This record gives sequence, structure tokens and C-alpha cells, in this order.
Amino acid sequence: MLNQKNSQKLWTMFVWVVIIATFLSGCGGAQKKKVYHVGIFGFQAFGQIADGFKAGMTELGYIEGENIIYDVQFWNAAVDTEDAGTKTIQKFVSDNNDLVFSFPTEQTVLAKAALEGSNIPLVFCFAGLEGNDLVKSVREPGGNITGVRYPGPDTTARRLELLTQMAPDAKRIGVFYQVGYPNTMPALEKLRPLAPKLGITLVEIPVNTLEEMQADLDARSKQEDPGVDAFLQMADGLTHSLEGSALVMKFAQEHNLPYGGGHYYQADQGALFAYSPYDFEMGKLAAPIADKVLKGTQAGTISLSTPENHLVINYKVAQGLGLTMPEGLLKMAEKIIR
Repeated sequence: MLNQKNSQKLWTMFVWVVIIATFLSGCGGAQKKKVYHVGIFGFQAFGQIADGFKAGMTELGYIEGENIIYDVQFWNAAVDTEDAGTKTIQKFVSDNNDLVFSFPTEQTVLAKAALEGSNIPLVFCFAGLEGNDLVKSVREPGGNITGVRYPGPDTTARRLELLTQMAPDAKRIGVFYQVGYPNTMPALEKLRPLAPKLGITLVEIPVNTLEEMQADLDARSKQEDPGVDAFLQMADGLTHSLEGSALVMKFAQEHNLPYGGGHYYQADQGALFAYSPYDFEMGKLAAPIADKVLKGTQAGTISLSTPENHLVINYKVAQGLGLTMPEGLLKMAEKIIR
């Protein structure tokens, strides 16, 4: 009798062990999927880069709100303090983000410095490599950083060539540029020897603030001769900002001067032309890189991507300025605004 009771107890215990083991096994199979946290640190004027990045990530299976969460923060060096930007990146670190995505150059330089000492990888977009130590090389960026690079000073030089082809009578080209911006000196070093070859004079206008830009333009407005025949957009945070480019473009329109734009959307805003990569396209280029990093590849071992530049011509503006567009450039243009 005793043995029978013991046997029943042992059998009951065995059944419970099997049930518990089965339950635990089931729980293990139904473990929650990893939810990635990505901090996005960018410049609002180029917000479509973030949109393109998210779209590319979605195509790769990262569904926002399900298996990936983004914290999007914008920083503008023209109006925000560097300390504010650093604090944003430090919050990404304290929030244990899996990756930081930054754009363009100044935001990336700041992000790299603020991430120093953390294990969080940085994937950047639209950042210039000249005038800074972001990466070791295009093929092997090194450290915990990689991304999509800005095509560099060659792009700015090509804009100057395009401007002289579209407005051949413009011999004095005004160039506002932000003092101390990483891309500034490498671009100027490219433009200065090119200018005499093109038969033009660069009128360099160094500025530190929007107020300085406005003051220079106000002074030119009071002169019978504004001192320039056209303006060329430089690739820096201040003059490339919505506020900065709007100041110069407004002056150019009021004085019937050609304005060579630095970003494709500026052609829609009244620039004679624009020559640049597309923001959304660049953002999507960064997504496969981020995917590799999130899956375990060391960021610094992934070669940088380089986006394609696109020419957009505002034909209506050209007609208003009395300019004849070369047929070769019209055929080369990705878009013509008529």
C-alpha cells in the first residue's frame, strides 16, 4: 500500500516536471524579438535624409514601433549652442541606443566627439571628409564609424564651372562662407586656383552669423554696384541653412543676379540651378550600412558609400535673367523647371 502511494506521488511529480519543462520550453521559443533603438541627430533643412533612412530600414524589415524605435533630434549650429548638441548625443548614450545616425558634416563631427568612450556605433550621411579626422579612409573608415560621404570639394568646383557656363558674362562670383566650418577651407583651396582658369574672380565673403550675412547684403544694396555679378552656394551649415540661403537668394533676385544653388531644392526656390545628391536617396543609401552594423559588423570595417550628384535647372529663372542655357547642360539635367 505504501509502495503504491509512493509510486503515485512519484508519477504525479514526474507529470508536473514534464508540464513545467514543456511550459518553460514554450516560453523560450516565444522570446521577444530584439527592439533596436536608434538616435537620429541631424540638420532640419535636410530632414528628408532621415525620411529616406527610415524608408530604407523599413524595406530591410525594421518596422518603426515594432522592432525599431527612433529618437529624432535636430541641431543647427547657426542658432543652437554646441553644448546643446553634445547633451543630445549624451542622452542617446544614457538611453542605451544601439546606433546613432547623423547628418551632415558638423552634426557628424560633434556626434563622433560626444560618442567617444561609448560603444555606440555612428553611421553618418552627407558628411564631408576634408578638413576633419572623421575617418581614416573611404575604404576603411576605422574605429566605430562609417556611412555615406558628401562628394566633397570637387562638387563645389563643379558648381562653379556650371555657373560660368550658364552665366558666361558673370565675372565676379560672390561666395559667402562660414568661418571655421570643416568643409570651408578644402572647398576654397579647390576654387581659388580654378577661378582664374575659368576667367572669373572669386569675391570671398567670410561670415560667422546670419546677422553678418544680412549686414554685408545691406551694405551692397546701398551701393550703385553690388560688387558681384552672381553668387555661388558653398556647402556649410550657415550659408546652406534655409535662413542663410534665403537671404542671399532674395538679394540675388532683387538685383537680377544668377544664384548657383548648392542643394537640389534651391532650384525650386529660385536658384538658377542646383547640383547635389538627393537627400532621400542618400538616406536610403545609409540603411544597408546601418543594417550591417546592427547585425554585428564593426562599423569601421565597412567602406563608405558615395551618392550621385544631380543637376536641376530652373529654366524660368534663366529666361528671366536673359540667359541661354547650353543644350549640353539641358540634356545633362535630371530635372528642368519650366
